[in-house]
Amino acid sequence: MVKKKEKMLKVTWVKSCIGYNKNQAKIIEALGFKKLGSTRILPDNASIRGSLHHVAHLVKVEEE
Repeated sequence: MVKKKEKMLKVTWVKSCIGYNKNQAKIIEALGFKKLGSTRILPDNASIRGSLHHVAHLVKVEEE
């Protein structure tokens, strides 16, 4: 059997967390971002989508 290729999300951190709730900064850190402007390739699943929903105003998301 051939496995389906897992869908991935290309997420770019585009806006600083300064001035926002501290929990949003923790979510950005938990997603693996270190510096503003960095990009991460993350799996497309419910937990990642939930985290991205909380910080949607700080990141840019593209489906791959």
